[in-house]
Amino acid sequence: MKKEYVVEALGTMVLVLMGCGAAVLNGGAVSVAAVLTIAFAFGLSVVAMAYTIGDISGCHINPAITFGVWISGRMTGKRAAGYMVSQVIGAIVGSGILYVITNGMGLAGTGANGYGEGMMWPALVAEFVFTFIFVLVVLGSTAGSSTAPKFAGLVIGLTLVLVHIVCIPVTGTSVNPARSIAPALFAGGEAISQLWLFIVAPMAGGAVAALVWRCISGKN
Repeated sequence: MKKEYVVEALGTMVLVLMGCGAAVLNGGAVSVAAVLTIAFAFGLSVVAMAYTIGDISGCHINPAITFGVWISGRMTGKRAAGYMVSQVIGAIVGSGILYVITNGMGLAGTGANGYGEGMMWPALVAEFVFTFIFVLVVLGSTAGSSTAPKFAGLVIGLTLVLVHIVCIPVTGTSVNPARSIAPALFAGGEAISQLWLFIVAPMAGGAVAALVWRCISGKN
């Protein structure tokens, strides 16, 4: 296996373990402090991994980002598919580790995304729009390079914090299909039945972000 696939799996594992771990171990987003803790856990995970593996793979650790990068013409379809598979595998490993820890502590939950009854459309719009914004920032801050420039990791991580602060009350924030798939597999039930939204909306948002970036950057 190529080392870039290995580090994408590693990075996504860290993202899910730390981000979802913060959600579960804090008992969910039950207060402003908990929301901020979870948001920063996800964002700081991206910052840490961007400066660890950015020079190897670009540190996508998110199929929506990889999809956007592919549509923007920065990578081949075969390489993009390898990234996405690796990201999902890494996320499952991260969720598995978290499940062992929390189950041993008698805690319930996996950090799976979800939305309440009658909230499908708000959830769909939120996941699409916030993924669009996030991927657009990724594409813009890494323009002209196949790997992350010096400050891109910080910009991208802080953008993810911002996205989580706003979107957590709506869906728990996905903007990342791998991050949603893995916890849902361990949670089962409703998390599985709602999983389609957390795959379709982020991938669509990432695709539109790539098309918009191609237009505004003059690379269409």
